Amino acid sequence: MTIPAFADEAAQLLPDLQALRRTLHANPEIGLDLPDTQRAVLHDLEPLGLEITLGQDLTSIVAVLRGGKPGPTVLLRGDMDALPLEEETGLEYAATNGRMHACGHDLHTAGLVGAARLLAAHRDELVGDILFMFQPGEEGYGGARIMLEEGLLDATGNRPIAAYGIHVAPGPRGVFATRAGAIMAGANELAITVRGRGGHGSQPHQALDPVPVAAEIILALQTFATRRFDPFDPVILSVTQLEASDGLNIIPETATLRATIRTLSEASVRTLREELPRLAGHIAAAHGQTAEVDFHVAYPVTINDADSTSNVTGWLADAFGAQRVQILPTPVMASEDFSFVLNEIPGTFMTLMATPPDVDPATVEFNHSPRVLFDDSVLGDQAAALATLAWRTLAGA
Repeated sequence: MTIPAFADEAAQLLPDLQALRRTLHANPEIGLDLPDTQRAVLHDLEPLGLEITLGQDLTSIVAVLRGGKPGPTVLLRGDMDALPLEEETGLEYAATNGRMHACGHDLHTAGLVGAARLLAAHRDELVGDILFMFQPGEEGYGGARIMLEEGLLDATGNRPIAAYGIHVAPGPRGVFATRAGAIMAGANELAITVRGRGGHGSQPHQALDPVPVAAEIILALQTFATRRFDPFDPVILSVTQLEASDGLNIIPETATLRATIRTLSEASVRTLREELPRLAGHIAAAHGQTAEVDFHVAYPVTINDADSTSNVTGWLADAFGAQRVQILPTPVMASEDFSFVLNEIPGTFMTLMATPPDVDPATVEFNHSPRVLFDDSVLGDQAAALATLAWRTLAGA
């Protein structure tokens, strides 16, 4: 089957996609409730004649493109939410509402709209169906998990045979990067509350002060993370919050520490579940106190299917040139809730580098910075890449 000239067609769409992206960038929304973003996307999808289903517990959009010939389903995903961050880019279309698309989800959304337009223009030739997943709540809200619970994978009547997602990142503009196996870490949340006995700050001998015990646990956690795990299956543990007394002269009843823990395997998660309560409990007991441990898996590891990823790298090289495709040597220790989808469906998650050419690589700002810049001229390639992957998957099924 002849592959449409998606890259050439996407170049014609680029001004429209940039306009959508900049509208979204100037009006960012956070969490699971993105009514303005949903409205803008629906407006651009309306002429395409897609089957639309809106989320119940979040403002998601599930759009189905029925191909002209029967066949399987491929899922394409774009996340839509922003971050609670004051923008400092100085762009003409910068947000001013205390929120910012600092992770590039505005590009992901516009790029997926572009893929929908490209594929809809060739629906009569399409062998199968495309499931477009416009997702709120990626930034810590588990939006993908909620969409799965609401029946995402059943939207076409055929469970997808593959799932693809693209995330923009700093780096040489227009270069795609991915790897087979683990590509992004799992995100886990830890809270430890040390319970002692409060008192006056001038008389610590009459209290059981939980603050130094919490401090001792924090130091022990750092040793635990570097000594209990294989360095080739790393665990990154960062204690980021510590809460104790509200008064300078008050020894509190409790001290609570919270940490984010990034993992690359289920074996590491099992070790954390089993050993963290024992570690904290024994330290607290040595001081006559107790420790309550709450360990929660927020996002699983994002794992790319090996066969799918081999196909993807070849297809992208065919479409854009081998020099624009990189194989990542190691996973990225940040997390991504597309992992929920890839736990159910084989597929590939990849990055598209999008640093503007006039930005010095030595001073480039990264995702989640209030000064990060993404060049939205990559939107044509992003749309063409998603359309190409879907088309070639269905053609080879």
